[in-house]
Amino acid sequence: MSNKLKIVHYLNQFFGQIGGEDKADIPPRKEDGPIGPGAALNNSLGEDAEIVNTIICGDTFFNENLEESKSEIKKMLKDIKPDLLIAGPAFNAGRYGVACGTVAEIAKTELGIDVVSGIYPENPGYEMFKQYAYFVETPDSAAGMRSAIPDMIKIVKSYIEKDGELGSPEEEGYMPRGIRKNIFAEERGAARAIQMLLKKLEGEDFETEYPMPVFDRVDPVDPIKDMTKTKVALVTSGGIVPKGNPDHIESSSASKYGEYSLEGVMDLDEENYETAHGGYDPVCANKDADRVLPVDVMRDLEKEGIIGELHNKFYTTVGNGTSVANAKAYAQEIAENLLADGVQAVILTST
Repeated sequence: MSNKLKIVHYLNQFFGQIGGEDKADIPPRKEDGPIGPGAALNNSLGEDAEIVNTIICGDTFFNENLEESKSEIKKMLKDIKPDLLIAGPAFNAGRYGVACGTVAEIAKTELGIDVVSGIYPENPGYEMFKQYAYFVETPDSAAGMRSAIPDMIKIVKSYIEKDGELGSPEEEGYMPRGIRKNIFAEERGAARAIQMLLKKLEGEDFETEYPMPVFDRVDPVDPIKDMTKTKVALVTSGGIVPKGNPDHIESSSASKYGEYSLEGVMDLDEENYETAHGGYDPVCANKDADRVLPVDVMRDLEKEGIIGELHNKFYTTVGNGTSVANAKAYAQEIAENLLADGVQAVILTST
């Protein structure tokens, strides 16, 4: 690519330096030049490329007004006519990751614009949109920005040097995209397969040419026969906690969960309960935490005899940015506690 590459950068309201969750409802807007992390990206590009515009959209607005957001951002990209789009990095922010992925899909499939982004592997945006962008792996939070930016720059520079013809994920350093390409190999596939089989039989390390997806399957339990005799518990990833968050559960990437008593509690009122969650607007949840953890409705069902009883404890954590490994560990401990207390059914709420 002989001419200076023209780049557009997509950011959410936080990294676009507009505000936090209180500004997550802003519609798409276009700004001149680099903003926020775009400044570091732009400085590292030197004379090879330039971020000419930054498109910013609030995470809440994007996900709640998907078609409008997609249409408006597509118009902006058509007007700017960039050579490349950079999105994020989104780290493990779910809504932001999905927004970056959706913008990548628009750019690639509808406008033919290649995309470079950064994302945490467990972010749903990666699995949903990996075929539309060159995603570099990032840490799970913005604390990893210093490592994410150089990794993204490396991909962009390689993209420029190779006229957009990037090599394999192993060669370039981006995460697998789920795309298969025909290549010429020195040995036939049968010979390569036999070599891998022999290594496997000998317990030696080998690398498959076609990694299979790993699915986390959970066998469903038998249906409940009689709800009128069933002890039901409430568990949430929506971050509902007693006022003041006594166990200091983090608003993102939670390192713990909480267990709290419901003895004598008929309703989660504003004076005594709130949310610790940092991934959604907390106003409505703080006014009435039953909107996330429906204790009031469960008490009604208990009173009417529709369920046997509501368990006298609830369990809570914050799902925002929390790793799958931690979530599984919490689930294992919580499930063991519930079984020990004779709970037969669980209602799991999120946000």
